[in-house]
Amino acid sequence: MNLALFDFDGTISNKDSLADFIIYALGKYRYYYGLIILSPILLAWKLKIFNAEQAKIKLLWYFFKNWNESDFRKSAYRYSTQRLEYIIRSKAKEKIAWHQSQGDRVVVVSASLKCWLQGWCQQQKIQLIATEWLFYDQMLSENMLTKNCQGQEKVNRIREAYNLEKFERIYAYGDSKGDSEMLDLAHEAYYRPFR
Repeated sequence: MNLALFDFDGTISNKDSLADFIIYALGKYRYYYGLIILSPILLAWKLKIFNAEQAKIKLLWYFFKNWNESDFRKSAYRYSTQRLEYIIRSKAKEKIAWHQSQGDRVVVVSASLKCWLQGWCQQQKIQLIATEWLFYDQMLSENMLTKNCQGQEKVNRIREAYNLEKFERIYAYGDSKGDSEMLDLAHEAYYRPFR
């Protein structure tokens, strides 16, 4: 059996699912207003004062800090099963289907939150490794349950989930610097293949 590893945002999808989910859950006005409020944080991230994990925590906390776990998960699941399909690249979906037809194990490995990718992955019969958020007293907390699943953390999580020696060949598909370690892991690596 072979293993096919796919980044999600920008590789399978044609836009960032984090921004798309926030707009889906809260509307464009609240999203863009929030970006204005958060602009110092976003600038600090661009200037590498904050890393991506810190910026993501502050972004999600700003938009969803008053949400309880049940409402957040329901909204994320609806997004995953009703909206996500509209931002999927057709060429990426064709490549996933090709790997499945070959009997390969297909895995999405993403820095996005598991809860808004899981429904779509289940529909497509794809396994998922992603960032998970921590809930405390049934409310969204200001912390992640796992590390942000990008860079070396992608490789760490892949190795935790799978014995790579069992796979004859490993394929990897990505589109950003955060995928480079995962691409290096593969026998066949494809950078921005579906654009």
